[in-house]
Amino acid sequence: MVREFKLPDVGEGVSEGEIVSWLVEEGDTVSEDMPVAEVETDKAIVEVPSPVNGTVKEIIPEEGEVVKVGSVIITFDVEGEADETETETAASEESTESQTETAEEPEVPADDAEAEEVSTGEGRVFAAPSARRLARELGVDIAAVEGSGPSGRVTERDVRQAAESGVDTQEGSGSTGGPEPTSGGGTSGPSPTSGGGTSGPSPTSGGGTSGPSPTSGGGTSGPAPTDIESADRETTLAAPATRRIAEEQGVDLNKVPATEQRDGEAFVTSEAVMEYAEAQQRAQQADAAEPAEGERVERIQYKGVRKTIGDAMVNSKFSAPHVTHHDTAVVDNLVETRERLKPEAEERGISLTYMPFVMKAVVAALKQHPKLNSELDEEAGEILRKNYYNVGVATATDAGLMVPVVDDVDDKGLLQISSEVNEVVQKARDRSISRDELQGSTFSITNFGAIGGEYATPILNYPEAGILGIGELKQRPVVEDGEVVAKYTLPISLSIDHRIVDGADAAAFANTFIEYVENPELLLLE
Repeated sequence: MVREFKLPDVGEGVSEGEIVSWLVEEGDTVSEDMPVAEVETDKAIVEVPSPVNGTVKEIIPEEGEVVKVGSVIITFDVEGEADETETETAASEESTESQTETAEEPEVPADDAEAEEVSTGEGRVFAAPSARRLARELGVDIAAVEGSGPSGRVTERDVRQAAESGVDTQEGSGSTGGPEPTSGGGTSGPSPTSGGGTSGPSPTSGGGTSGPSPTSGGGTSGPAPTDIESADRETTLAAPATRRIAEEQGVDLNKVPATEQRDGEAFVTSEAVMEYAEAQQRAQQADAAEPAEGERVERIQYKGVRKTIGDAMVNSKFSAPHVTHHDTAVVDNLVETRERLKPEAEERGISLTYMPFVMKAVVAALKQHPKLNSELDEEAGEILRKNYYNVGVATATDAGLMVPVVDDVDDKGLLQISSEVNEVVQKARDRSISRDELQGSTFSITNFGAIGGEYATPILNYPEAGILGIGELKQRPVVEDGEVVAKYTLPISLSIDHRIVDGADAAAFANTFIEYVENPELLLLE
């Protein structure tokens, strides 16, 4: 029995996801709740578990493909093996289709037929689609290849090793003992894609020059990956199956070097198309790995987390009129206090940074200036002032900026806040954070000073009314009693939603915050 599995809703509001990687292959045995794929949502990468015990029958979307929630992404054979009747029916249909194509198009080899699994006298051979395609290109009988992957899975590496060791080719294993049906002339010889080193007519050559094919396993090296031999014709003769392959591979038949001439027209075989497609793929991979000399623009897809962040920024900037207030705190006392507490925190297994002090000072200031702990409900025409204090901490990750949240900061001590901040920040960076841990903040902090810089203009974490940017904490010249002295200073940049927070409110909040970080012992009273 075949069980279809659709991409589930992996988080609130998620409508689509990108398949980052498949953790299984077709033919693998899986158990219920075993992870089968990694899917990227707009905020995190989550593992999708198998809903059943069984065998992976078909993997549908490729890695990197974006699929909608509710789309079928994988199928399972819940009995482990398809029943005999189903197998025989499939084999019969495949045989009939193959015979029909052979009767109508004798010049097209039987190995052009696509098959999800190869039937043999001993059962089925499981192989990845890429391995099956490679076997056709190299002329290898995949049924004769011993698989090294999970559950005996035939991999691309297995196919290449088989080609190098001289495993029977598909042409050689058939009942026809005549010459290669797609060769340009009538003289028999080795398959153009065989692993041997004997020279024969190349399927992509226009004349009779001998030499191994670029895809052969012989010692003669083929052309450089970016050196693609290409033609430029207006018309080309090809069998319907060859045209289908060209369409699937995205190949322009008129650019594929001719295999031979028929009635004055260039004729192209499926092997020539596959070789041309492979050469294009090698060239693209080479270009991606090492941009060509003189290339000035690299195109990177704008999608996933990066696009979600961009959309949120645009929404915030265009929805709320931003105003940013700048100031500086002299924090020698904060530096001394942290240095005294660090050893105690380390004994408890906690790395104490300045962030917990900043968060406690923010909450203390929010309690005195509640306008900044609010949001505007435009539809209802109401300002929502919140009596709880969940602080978001903007975090730079490989995928972009994320804002993990620490709830109820006002009810927690410095060490607990420090522990929770360290945990959620690390989870955001390794993409294991849940959506719940990225939602529900009432005010946010962004520490751009961690990588240098003094002031910025932070963009609101909409719909919040305020965000505090922290510059680099370091010694700077300060005038004290008419003299210039070195003091530890902390630059701050406070952005507000000017629809519900006035500039005077922002300045008052900043002054209160500065009072707390300049005199951290006051936090003991909160």
